[in-house]
Amino acid sequence: MDLFLFPSESIFGEAKDNEKVYKTKRIHRKNAPILFFSCIRFLFLIYFPIFASDMAQPLAERMRPKTLDEYIGQRHLVGEGAVLRKMIDAGRVSSFLLWGPPGVGKTTLAQIIAHKLDTPFYTLSAVTSGVKDVRDVIERAKSGRFFNETSPILFIDEIHRFSKSQQDSLLGAVEKGIVTLIGATTENPSFEVIRPLLSRCQLYVLKSLEKDDLLQLLHRAITEDVELKERKIDVKETGAILRYSGGDARKLLNILELVVESESGDVVITDELVENRLQQNPLAYDKDGEMHYDIISAFIKSIRGSDPDAALYWMARMIEGGEDPQFIARRMIISASEDIGLANPNALLLANAAFDAVMKIGWPEGRIPLAECAVYLATSPKSNSAYMGINSALELVKNTGNQPVPLHLRNAPTQLMAELGYSDGYKYAHDYPGNFVEQQFLPDTLKDKRLWHAQHTPSEEKLYQRMIQCWGKRFED
Repeated sequence: MDLFLFPSESIFGEAKDNEKVYKTKRIHRKNAPILFFSCIRFLFLIYFPIFASDMAQPLAERMRPKTLDEYIGQRHLVGEGAVLRKMIDAGRVSSFLLWGPPGVGKTTLAQIIAHKLDTPFYTLSAVTSGVKDVRDVIERAKSGRFFNETSPILFIDEIHRFSKSQQDSLLGAVEKGIVTLIGATTENPSFEVIRPLLSRCQLYVLKSLEKDDLLQLLHRAITEDVELKERKIDVKETGAILRYSGGDARKLLNILELVVESESGDVVITDELVENRLQQNPLAYDKDGEMHYDIISAFIKSIRGSDPDAALYWMARMIEGGEDPQFIARRMIISASEDIGLANPNALLLANAAFDAVMKIGWPEGRIPLAECAVYLATSPKSNSAYMGINSALELVKNTGNQPVPLHLRNAPTQLMAELGYSDGYKYAHDYPGNFVEQQFLPDTLKDKRLWHAQHTPSEEKLYQRMIQCWGKRFED
C-alpha cells in the first residue's frame, strides 16, 4: 500500500533551476498505522470537546425545542391560527412581552422566533446588563442591518429587573424599529415595566403547563433524549413528579434527570421513588413577587367569603413558602376590621390576641393561634359598614374641602375664645336622659349628610335600633 503526504516543508526537495519542486515521499506500509492513529487523534481532539459539551448539558437544555412543532403548551398563542403563530408564519413580528411563571417556554419561544425569521438574535439578562450593554447592542443592530431586512431581535430575560433608566434606553430603538424587543418576565408588567415601554409592546400571557403537556414532555424526554433513550425507564406513576413540577417544564425535566441519575440499571418511576429522592417540595412562593400578593389576596377573600377550608389552605401555602408570620397576623387584624367589623366586634380582639401570641411563642407553634383566628374570622358574620363609612367620609372631605367647625363644638381654653362664642350652646350629653341629646355635630353645609349605613346583622341591628331611637328619621334607611 502506497500512501502520500500532502506537500509540506518536510518534503520539499532540493531546488532545481531556482524553482522549488515538490517531491512526494512514499511511506512504507509499516508506517501506515502511525499515520492512521495520528489522524484519529487529530479528529478526537477536534470533535470530542463539542460532543462532550453536548453531553454535559442538563436534560432541560438538551430537550429545548428548536421549532414550533416541537414546542409544548401555550396553544392559545402558538397553536394553529393563534395570534403569535400567524405573525411568525407571516415573517413579521412586532415588539412584545411574554409574561408567565418560570419554566413555561418564554426564552425558548423567543429563540424559535429568531431562528424561524432568520434574523440576528441578541440576548441580554436584566440581572447582569446595564444601560451601556443595551446601547452597545442597539448600535450593533443599527450598523449590521441592511435596507428592508427584518429588524434584529433583542431578547431581554427578566426585564422586570431593569431599572427605569435601563428601560428608558430601549424606547427609541423599539419605536423606530431598530430592534424588535422580546421581553420575558415572571412579574406583572403593569407594576414592573414603565408605561411608555408597555405601550410600545404587545403583552402575551403564558400559562403553567397543564397535565397533558407535562406528560407529553415526559414521554418525549424518555424516548428521544440522547442519554435517556439508552436507559430502560418505566413510568409506573406520575402523580408525584407532576405535583412537584407545578406546571414548570424545566422543573419536571430536572426532577426526571435527578431520579434517573440516582438509579443504577433499570429505572421504575413511582411516586414513592420521586418523593424519596426529592425529600421535600420547595413551593413556588416569592415574598417580594406577584405570587406573594396573589396568595394573600386569596387568603383574605376566603375569609371574606366565609370559607374556613380555603382560608386554612392559603394560610398553609404561605407558611410552607416561608412567609413572615407577623405579616399573616397583621392582615388578619385588617380583615377583622374591614370584613367582620361591627357584625362581630370580638373578631378584632381575637386577631390582636393572635398577633400577640405569635410574637410571644414564636414558630412553629405560632401557626396554631393563627389558624384559630383564621377559622374564627371566616365563620363570623360579616359587615363592612365601618369600612364603607370611612371611605365615604374621605371622599366627602376631598370633595368639600375644609368646612368650618360649628362654634358650639369648638374648644374654648381662653377668655377671648369664650367671648367669640366658642363652645357656646354645646349640650353635654351626660346631663340628659339616656346620655343623649339631639344637636348638630356636622358642619353647617353637611348637617344632613349620612355616612354610616348599618348592615343588619344581629349584632349590628342593635346599634342601628339605638340610632333610630336617638335620631329618629335621620337614620332610617
